[in-house]
Amino acid sequence: MPTETGSHTEIAVFQKYSRKDGNSCRLSKTKFLFFLDTELAAFIKNQKDPSVLDHTMKLDLNSDGQLDFQGLLNLIDSLAIACRESFLWLSQKRF
Repeated sequence: MPTETGSHTEIAVFQKYSRKDGNSCRLSKTKFLFFLDTELAAFIKNQKDPSVLDHTMKLDLNSDGQLDFQGLLNLIDSLAIACRESFLWLSQKRF
């Protein structure tokens, strides 16, 4: 269940990057890559597949080359699920 503070943070981060060129409703691919490099540096650093960034742009549901807030939330949710699954897998391996 999302918290009020978490929602405010997600909105603030989206606005921070989407306003870079005056369009506060969408992230262009350039702004999205800047977001990833800045906010998710470990994710970028640990990628072994160079096409993973292009795959993340598939969250652009209407294929206009830009990511809206819903697309960014989908990415954050997917990463959180993957992190949790990795954590569970690692914790099971310890026993």
